[in-house]
This record gives sequence, C-alpha cells and structure tokens, in this order.
Amino acid sequence: MWGMRAIDILRAKGGATVTIPPDADVRTLLDLLAEHRIGAVVLSPDGTTIAGIVSERDVVRALAASGPGVLDQQVSSICSPEVHTVGLGVHIDALMRLMTDQRIRHIPVVADGTLQGIVSIGDVVKHRIVELEGERAALSDYISASG
Repeated sequence: MWGMRAIDILRAKGGATVTIPPDADVRTLLDLLAEHRIGAVVLSPDGTTIAGIVSERDVVRALAASGPGVLDQQVSSICSPEVHTVGLGVHIDALMRLMTDQRIRHIPVVADGTLQGIVSIGDVVKHRIVELEGERAALSDYISASG
C-alpha cells in the first residue's frame, strides 16, 4: 500500500494552488498565507510558471534581518529562488526524502513545466498515517482470520 504518489495527494487536497505575483509586497503575502491557512506560496507571474517560493520562514528571516520595513518590499526580494520540484508520479517516500535532505516543507508539483499544485510536509504525514492505519487494519484482519 506504499504506492501513493504526488498526484494522489493533490487529488485528495483538491482546490486550486495559491500563487502570488513576484512583485506583490510582503504584507500581501502575509494576508494570503493567513487567508488560506498555508505556510508557503509559489511566486508565479501567471499562475502556472514558477519564479520562486516564499514561506513563513522566509518572512521571519527577513523581518529579523531588516525589520518591519520588509513588509513593503516585493516578495521576490525575500523568496527562495531555488525551487525543488517533483513530477506527478513521484512516490511519497521520495517526497519525504527530498523534504528531509533539503530541509524544506513545501514542494511544488509540475507536469510539462506547468505548476499542478504544492505538497506540504503536513500532506505527506496525513497520507502516510492513512496508509499505516490501512496496513494495521489488514494485519489485524489477517491475524483474526488465522487464529
């Protein structure tokens, strides 16, 4: 049952992916994060191409380094321009490995160079728990049937 892929997570999440234009200000970013109750947003001029990714951590680091004036800066000035992405078919174990190795909590999913969605560490944990519960139930049923 360990065959869940990025596409399965995106299907379960549903909804559109939240993006922000690179020239939006950090204050707008904070409103977007709060409104959608998310921890990161993909920077995209058109909603499908990826120009960067910006997270709560990026905002905190920028505030610590530059003070509250950062709120009026463009999100492109505080974003992570190096974005790790995965394809729709990547398995959860590879997602977990990438998140752990790169110390990131959000990974955009792309197909044919187009943004399809974003997978968070919370999404991965949620789906892994569902898989583990299914495995436990199957083992329990097997043990009950054998005994």
